[in-house]
Amino acid sequence: MEPFSFGSSESLDYPVSIRIINLEGEETPHLHSTLLKRPDLRHIGSNVSPHSDLYVTVQVWAGSKPLTVPVQTSYKAFRNERRWNEWLSIPIPYKSLPINSYLAITIWDLSPTGGKQAQGHAIPFGGTTLPLFDQDNHLQKGRQKCLVHRHKLADGNDNTTTPSSIATKKPSSKKDDNTLVDKEAEELERLEKLFKKHEMNEIPRVEWLDQLVYRATEKRGLKAAKKSTKPFQQRTIPSADDEQNGQQDKSNNPETEDPPRPGPSKFMLNIELPRFDFPVVFADHEYPPPPISSFQHLSASQSNIVLKPPPEVSYGPGINGPGNERDGMNGRLVRIYDPEVGARDNPAESKHRRLVRSQHRHGILDKDLRPNAKVRDELNMIMSYSPTHVLSPEEKDLVWKFRYHLTKDKRALTKFVKSVNWQDQSESKQAIQVLGKWTDIDVDDALELLGPTFDNRAVRAYAVERLRKADDHELLLYLLQLVQALKFEHISADSSQATVQASSLANFLISRAVQNFTLGNYFYWYLGVEYDDKSNDQGEEVRTMYAKVQYDFMKELEDRPGGRETRVTIRRQAELVTVLSKISAEIQASNESVARKAERVKHFLADAKNEVLSIDPPIPMPLDPSIIVVGVIPEETRVFKSSLSPIMVTFKTISGSKYPILFKTGDDLRQDQLVIQIITLMDQLLQKENLDLKLTPYKILATSTTAGASQFIPSQTFAAISYKYRNNPALAYLKQHNPDERAYLGVRKETLDTFVKSCAGYCVITYILGVGDRHLDNLLLTPDGHFFHADFGFILGRDPKPFAPAVKLSKEMADAMGGSNPPSEHYLQFKQYCFLAFAALRKSSNLILNLFSLMVHANIPDIKIEPDKAVFKVKERFHLELNEEDAIRHLDGIMEDSLNGIMPVVIDRLHDWVQAFRP
Repeated sequence: MEPFSFGSSESLDYPVSIRIINLEGEETPHLHSTLLKRPDLRHIGSNVSPHSDLYVTVQVWAGSKPLTVPVQTSYKAFRNERRWNEWLSIPIPYKSLPINSYLAITIWDLSPTGGKQAQGHAIPFGGTTLPLFDQDNHLQKGRQKCLVHRHKLADGNDNTTTPSSIATKKPSSKKDDNTLVDKEAEELERLEKLFKKHEMNEIPRVEWLDQLVYRATEKRGLKAAKKSTKPFQQRTIPSADDEQNGQQDKSNNPETEDPPRPGPSKFMLNIELPRFDFPVVFADHEYPPPPISSFQHLSASQSNIVLKPPPEVSYGPGINGPGNERDGMNGRLVRIYDPEVGARDNPAESKHRRLVRSQHRHGILDKDLRPNAKVRDELNMIMSYSPTHVLSPEEKDLVWKFRYHLTKDKRALTKFVKSVNWQDQSESKQAIQVLGKWTDIDVDDALELLGPTFDNRAVRAYAVERLRKADDHELLLYLLQLVQALKFEHISADSSQATVQASSLANFLISRAVQNFTLGNYFYWYLGVEYDDKSNDQGEEVRTMYAKVQYDFMKELEDRPGGRETRVTIRRQAELVTVLSKISAEIQASNESVARKAERVKHFLADAKNEVLSIDPPIPMPLDPSIIVVGVIPEETRVFKSSLSPIMVTFKTISGSKYPILFKTGDDLRQDQLVIQIITLMDQLLQKENLDLKLTPYKILATSTTAGASQFIPSQTFAAISYKYRNNPALAYLKQHNPDERAYLGVRKETLDTFVKSCAGYCVITYILGVGDRHLDNLLLTPDGHFFHADFGFILGRDPKPFAPAVKLSKEMADAMGGSNPPSEHYLQFKQYCFLAFAALRKSSNLILNLFSLMVHANIPDIKIEPDKAVFKVKERFHLELNEEDAIRHLDGIMEDSLNGIMPVVIDRLHDWVQAFRP
């Protein structure tokens, strides 16, 4: 295909121009008798002289509507011909023209008496409409001959009645004269096209020859015009009787203005359009993306905006509905983009709130306002709302009105912050003053204020001040979420600006991390994993921010006494993780047998060059800094049969004990890390309620987005126990390791109590977190009776198996407690522990929900699928809309369905068959 150069109309910033050249043609004049009887025709300029004064107006139309005002030619006094030869500039650029643009050209005659369609003393001589774009969407250019429709105003509509050209018909064979005329017209049309090419320099110029062709063509055109008018003259010359009858009709119908002429009228207007070096093709203007609303939006987890479906419309008789449109439209209801559809406030409600609060903003009486009994009940109801609840405008106004009274209630602070319009400077200023008078809030409320919804620096600084009162042990429970909260701080990526000056939270975390090595250890690895996340969900600015915080943390360590040694220790930890990552990646990529892989790992660890056989000086384990390791034991290394081939490495501690870990490459452990952190937190919450359920929250640490380590707990899976012991396998396993003939079921009382309590704890916790893919291979049991779950690849209700139970309570677990039918004493105690744990955790639901809300943007696989629903899925499991008794009754029903249902048994058997056939 040959190269083709063209320009687009959208880039042509040049006003539309047209050159009015001349008017050619002739018409048979009216009879003198007619002019004598019609004085209104006698004084029209074109009826007096064939070269009377005329002027032309040009206007751009599109979509049957005018786009510009008319532009008019200047006055010309004609002698021999009507020639203007004048360029007109229309006030609209080519780039603004639609595809259906037309030039409506009207020639105006002068009449002192006016007439039909007259404008002052001007009446239409004729009109023509020229499309600016041809059928190929090319901009028209060069000379054009436009047919003038006599006595008509130019019609710029899409279906115009005054087209500039009429489609030529095939030549008729009825008469020879018509055939000759048609052939002559075709020849003139061919010459006209050649003239256009000559004007565009597509045909070489020869001056003397060009003049001869011009004269010959002009004579030929006049001759053809005379021939074409003869048939019309023969048909249109009226007889005396016809003229007399016409005069009688005229007298009977005074509205008829123009009597029939004795001959035809044919005029052509010659115009010229600008020429360009390349063809100009129509290109529609690309509008910028819709504007973003200036309103601050709620976070996805707290927004209650529901897009309603279009209303149902009942159409009347004869009115087309969306299903039977004839004009090609999709329907009478048109969807438009509204950038403020999800805005925080309705404009009318916002104005109402400003008016209401203006009465209380500076009033001295506000401090003395006290609610009555009814209002107090309403305020207590508002205080009981969960963090995901969105306050209505009326509730916000109520909280604002009694803000001074509520300063004594620590639960009311988050509700007060939500009720403030932080875009209003005066209101936000007073709100900050009220914050200083509030009583100390709980940690769960402080965590909520660090979420994505609250971006006011003063509010976030207030939350940080509350966190300063927490000790290191409590702070470690929330450190994972606090690192995620850094995403919502105003931290510039500019390396010249110190982080401690830009963010109170970053300043706080760095100051505490440099004082406590355990905090600093986890803080370093949490920051490193976020910087390592190069997915599309983690922007480059966020990664740079985390790198900057990590740099400032290391720099702060350098400036503190003993900080240089801490930096060296962290660097050596990173080197150890690098060595383990290298061998794990090699093992995973190899196609060798499991035994051969294990030998390779042992040989690698025993090699002194890798500096893991003996670690001198000893270093804290990154997984658990309280464990100081001095080397590895290569002989106790194992490689597990799995697609990722995780390796078990046993470390020697400084006390002489062993500390086995599992290291895995190719898997993102951040979701498992989050679940274990929540289990650890729940264990602490339950112990505060004097409820120790013997949970086993083993350590787990993601060292990158594709690698990590977890603590190895010596245990057996329920699948392996069931394979070894056919009858009541869990009880048989416990009896083998903890026999006591005098005790109930032949198992030591402490061991059976531990089993019952741990089963209850994990049943409730996995239900609240929506842990899925539960089968006998990820239910584990230690010899001393600790039951726990592993492998948290599916959470928040997701499960790869259909009809999976909400609570994993298998028959093997119930049988080890003495059976459920009839219920044994230990099984009833198990259910009692479940109810107590569920009730205790419901009291701390706000804390758990706030922790999950901070993890919405953490790139956790099961949260990222539906980030706006993650917090609501956890909230749904708490059943906060029910009272405690009804919620416990609901949990009891779920547990009974899981224990007595057929689907859990079928799922376990199917899993066993699949595992049996795996290579």
